[in-house]
Amino acid sequence: MLPYKRSQRVSDLLREEIADIIMHKLKDPRIGFITVTGVDLTDDLKIATVFISVLKEEEKAISLEILNAAKSFIRSELSRRVRLKFIPSLDFRMDAS
Repeated sequence: MLPYKRSQRVSDLLREEIADIIMHKLKDPRIGFITVTGVDLTDDLKIATVFISVLKEEEKAISLEILNAAKSFIRSELSRRVRLKFIPSLDFRMDAS
């Protein structure tokens, strides 16, 4: 038996893939240095809350705007990389920790 729930395993996979997509596929020069710190996924795997941190304080708002505008692109890239029945809808938020 697996040691933890499927939603936790899928959220770890999504965190890695979203970080790779942001780093290599997103070509917006206004975006700052972003780290994907975690993904909180609902138990039905429909909604993913992606927590990010930005290195510079003044780039936080614009980076969050860019990611929320590009979430359909990131979701389509996820569908090519991850084999799931439903690709979760993404919601980007700043990590408070």
